Amino acid sequence: MNKWVKRTSIGLATLALVGVVTAVVGNKMGEQKMARTIALTVAPVEVISDAQHIERGRYLFNTRGCAECHGANGAGKTVMKDGGMLVVAPNITTGANSVTTGYKTVDWVRTLRHGVKPNGNPVMIMPSEDFNRLTDDDTAALIAYVLQMPALPGKSAVIQVPVPVKVLYAFGVIKDASEKIDHNLPPAKAVEAGVTPEHGAYVANACIGCHGEHLSGGKIPGGPPTWPAAANLTPGKGSAMTRYPTPEIFMAMLRSGHRPDGTAVSQVMPFGSLGQMTDTDLRALHAYLLTVPARDAGQR
Repeated sequence: MNKWVKRTSIGLATLALVGVVTAVVGNKMGEQKMARTIALTVAPVEVISDAQHIERGRYLFNTRGCAECHGANGAGKTVMKDGGMLVVAPNITTGANSVTTGYKTVDWVRTLRHGVKPNGNPVMIMPSEDFNRLTDDDTAALIAYVLQMPALPGKSAVIQVPVPVKVLYAFGVIKDASEKIDHNLPPAKAVEAGVTPEHGAYVANACIGCHGEHLSGGKIPGGPPTWPAAANLTPGKGSAMTRYPTPEIFMAMLRSGHRPDGTAVSQVMPFGSLGQMTDTDLRALHAYLLTVPARDAGQR
């Protein structure tokens, strides 16, 4: 019996030591990965700062999640303070603590579409995969809108994540946006706005960061443990779309933050952005979600 207890104790101690070593090494590897340099050549877009393009950029800024993180005025704000994580989105106006001072058009494109900073480091937390498929015109319009925002003093970027998250990131379980993006894809072609699945597919690119590439949801990699799993938006097992058989019911949820039965949807959902989408965008999104291939919930 004593021999068994001794062997068990030795085994547990060994496992504990392995865990500590893995954490220390993984933490270091995660920090090195965050600081890596990604060689990437991108083409600029033509930024036209007329009223039409700025208005389109304003719409994209307010409906694609930019305001959710950087604030309606672009000066930055605390995005996440939960589960040992602290994320402060930076000031993207030209005021004090701006991270975009000196940005050329190509730097905006590299950051937005590819998740890579001007210095070659990966952008962390920001879901550039959601913006990767913006057309050249929409990318340029978004840039035009941000460039004309008043210069305000704002927040400096802060990204503090717990060791387990860094370890998972180091070993590829959690990926930054630049790892998820196919950098060789040409820019998306424009699709005429209308209540069609084709236009809905374009709008749905804004959902990828949380619901996954295939929109089947699951736990959001790198999110705080208190965050619920993102819903399955496909028609597969565990689909949330069974609650929303009509576009009207779907739109009511996105604008109220409540399901048809009156229960509240998690505020992790960016209702401040979704609620500002036009009827056309929301109806098209609903039409598209009815056509996507069925997947079981959680397959991302």
